[in-house]
Amino acid sequence: MMTIRPRDRDAVLQSLRAGVVPRVGQHLIQVGRAKELEALLKDIERVADGGSSFRVVVGEYGAGKTFFLNLVRAIALEKKLVTLHADLNPDRRLHASGGQARSLFAELVKNMSTRTKPDGGALAGVVEKFIGQAKTEAKASGRASEEVIRAQLGQLTEMVNGYDFADVIAAYCRGFEEGNEPLKSDAIRWLRGEFSTKTDARNALGVRTIVDDASMYDQLKLLARFVRMAGYSGLMVCLDELVNLYKLANVQARNSNYEQILRILNDSLQGSAEGLGFVLGGTPEFLLDTKRGLYSYPALQSRLTENAFATDGLVDYSGPIVRLESLTPEDFYVLLEKIRSVHAFGDASKYLIPDEAIRAFMGHCAARLGEAYFRTPRTTITAFINFLAVLEQNQTADWRELIGVLDVEPDTGGASDVFDTAIDGDDELARFRL
Repeated sequence: MMTIRPRDRDAVLQSLRAGVVPRVGQHLIQVGRAKELEALLKDIERVADGGSSFRVVVGEYGAGKTFFLNLVRAIALEKKLVTLHADLNPDRRLHASGGQARSLFAELVKNMSTRTKPDGGALAGVVEKFIGQAKTEAKASGRASEEVIRAQLGQLTEMVNGYDFADVIAAYCRGFEEGNEPLKSDAIRWLRGEFSTKTDARNALGVRTIVDDASMYDQLKLLARFVRMAGYSGLMVCLDELVNLYKLANVQARNSNYEQILRILNDSLQGSAEGLGFVLGGTPEFLLDTKRGLYSYPALQSRLTENAFATDGLVDYSGPIVRLESLTPEDFYVLLEKIRSVHAFGDASKYLIPDEAIRAFMGHCAARLGEAYFRTPRTTITAFINFLAVLEQNQTADWRELIGVLDVEPDTGGASDVFDTAIDGDDELARFRL
């Protein structure tokens, strides 16, 4: 294995030890999921070809959904797509009336990434790339830059809020030409959905609309069209923690969010969204629960029902649902080997434990947790890194004795808190647990 830089090594180990997905170095620990990644790669190619895609990635708490979504984003960036990503929470939803949908949009655009800027904040770079291409075309054709920019932006005016979007891009171009930093800043603020009132937007940019809760999805479609005009292949939107919609106590609020998912799904399957892909991450309960999940909304249940022929080991990765298959014990063994290698900076001579210790560790976890230790591996990986950390700092310690006293807990992922919020009176049924 190649030598691993201390910065990458520490980033991977610290993230895994805390139970979160590392932002860098994911390729160092990737195992399994080959068929699922192949299916999402086809989606990426379809989006790059001007089409659209919609997937719901389903897996248990700790099974690797977030890691998988980050891998998909990394592949999309390599294919010259622009990516947006965000986690849903009580203050960030797909549909709302109190600013939560606008908050989600602002978080998505803040996290806009390109291949040259993979950690977010790429919006200004995308706009300036569009300006640069327009200037090149203007120079080649002998026309004025503003004339070429306005002609290209005319393609956006057929879409909802397209006129104002085009005016804001033109305002940024004007600020770019004139060196007017406040104008450029105001244009970026509007594109990020950071204007809270129409009056402020009109005073700053001369436009009469802002990005609000109702227009969030339309704005994403405008961005998808714009990034293609700027020379990118398309836009991929990754939304994680969809279980937060499942946790909404109010039936009307939950159904409004599911209606937005239905709208996105219909647009994607009918091909009316150009160069736009969605990948949503959620738990099996979020999908299958007929009282609170996506299946509680009949129109979504009919569209998301899985292939009845894909049983007894047969699989179908062409539908909108992608179930993350459990890692096999063999995959998990390879994963622990890779973590051991990362811990040793990729140098086999610095391994703290032999292969025998990995097998003993897996045997101990199997005895404590059963098959959950590789099916939802988050807590097991954290325990393994803690195990290596103790050996590194206590060189006289015997790994055999440490494994004997190792305590590994099952990963509930906070599932017990799902119904902690008060249930509104409009819910037909309430759940209880003895």
